[in-house]
Amino acid sequence: MNKEHTKELLKDFPSLYKQYKLPPRETCMCWGFDCKDGWFNIIHDLSQKIVLTDPECEATQVKQKGGGLRFYVTPTKKEVHDLIRKAEEKSFNICEVCGNKGKLRLDLGWIQTLCNKHYKQNNNKRADINE
Repeated sequence: MNKEHTKELLKDFPSLYKQYKLPPRETCMCWGFDCKDGWFNIIHDLSQKIVLTDPECEATQVKQKGGGLRFYVTPTKKEVHDLIRKAEEKSFNICEVCGNKGKLRLDLGWIQTLCNKHYKQNNNKRADINE
């Protein structure tokens, strides 16, 4: 995720992302938001809901895995886990790059949720490598 979006999340939700500055031996959050900017709105909305539901909750890792958002937290309420599950499910329909409607792409050599435009761009890059 770009620096501006990262700064906004850290500013808007300091209690949720307080592990961001901890070393890697203590948290995976130190690696930042390990996904592209297309999921910024999903993460921002989820962060807002988490803070309202459990102000003590802390994010321990936010990343893309298997084409979808993965959002890990410290022990918390069932309601927070339900919110996370819904956001993770939503990510499989949103392009990770731009935030437009997307779908899970399995044929790129890696798994990623992309819109048609970014799928074609990635597919073209792959074709260039194979030539």
